[in-house]
Amino acid sequence: MKKCIIVANGNIPRKNDILFFIKKGYDTIICADGGANSIFKLGLVPHFIIGDFDSVKKQTLNHFKNKSKIINIKRQNDTDVEKCLKFAIKKKFDEAVLLGVTGDRLDHTICNLGIVIKFFDRIKCCISAEKSFLVPINSTAEFQTVPNETISLYAFNEKTVITTKGLKFPIKNSTLPFGKKESTSNRAVSNRVILEIQNGIVFVIRDLETIKRYDLI
Repeated sequence: MKKCIIVANGNIPRKNDILFFIKKGYDTIICADGGANSIFKLGLVPHFIIGDFDSVKKQTLNHFKNKSKIINIKRQNDTDVEKCLKFAIKKKFDEAVLLGVTGDRLDHTICNLGIVIKFFDRIKCCISAEKSFLVPINSTAEFQTVPNETISLYAFNEKTVITTKGLKFPIKNSTLPFGKKESTSNRAVSNRVILEIQNGIVFVIRDLETIKRYDLI
């Protein structure tokens, strides 16, 4: 299974988070335009830099010109993160973890959350942001955890039916329509959680430090 890291031009991710994902098999780094500035500051080298280059610094491009593959895509009908995902799909990547997709622009953050759904049928996208790790799920899924890990669930319509096992506040054949009901700051009560999802996508947001500490992905 081919996995990649995509770094966007938002909050600079922590270097140890990137190194953790590399260790877990996400061993190709793709920078979305100004995301290359972040990788430069972290002292890492991306495999690819992709975008319309309205955010990346000339100093950054000059630094990486003989180290990375630089791809200038001028079209304006998609974002730089989308350009990177389309490239990853073309290169047969199965999964991507997105970093640097949150920041001081709420519209950009919402757009990047939507991208996870937009590309769901083409490539699995997770998001690592600050202290959280987001995974989209649309079927039955089981994952390892530790008791008391914070786990939150968000769905988007009244058709998506959810049943959980292993959470302090269980959900049974219920819905979590966005803006009406959610499961924020739920807690694991065992070493595994099972989610049964029907008719839609659910965002599962976990504690990144717990995942890293116990090597849970």
